Amino acid sequence: MNVMSIGNLAKSANVGVETVRYYQRRGLLGVPSRDAGIRRYDEDDLRRLRFVRQAQSAGFTLDEIGELLALDATEDRARAQALAVERLGQIDKRITELQAARSALALLAESCAAGNFGPCPIIQAFAQKP
Repeated sequence: MNVMSIGNLAKSANVGVETVRYYQRRGLLGVPSRDAGIRRYDEDDLRRLRFVRQAQSAGFTLDEIGELLALDATEDRARAQALAVERLGQIDKRITELQAARSALALLAESCAAGNFGPCPIIQAFAQKP
């Protein structure tokens, strides 16, 4: 079994040591006992840390990640699927919002490029009250 220090664990997962400690405080990662004064982590810890990071990059909150980790122990796939479907809905909504923002900004940029006189349409649009 490959054992590593917190620094090596963090480096292997491409995170900082403080990120590992934060996840431990949140209960997402365990805190191993000390061996000669140093905490030693193994491959299971690294897999769990990578899972947390991947789930975060998929948009799950740390609370949701904690729930997913707890579900893994119970094998409640239906709830895990429900969380994933809910997250997909949130992502789809955000994509729609970003597409609308992109279209609006593209129109503003186009109108800005079309004229050389008067106030800039981009500045005017962002200065208006919503």
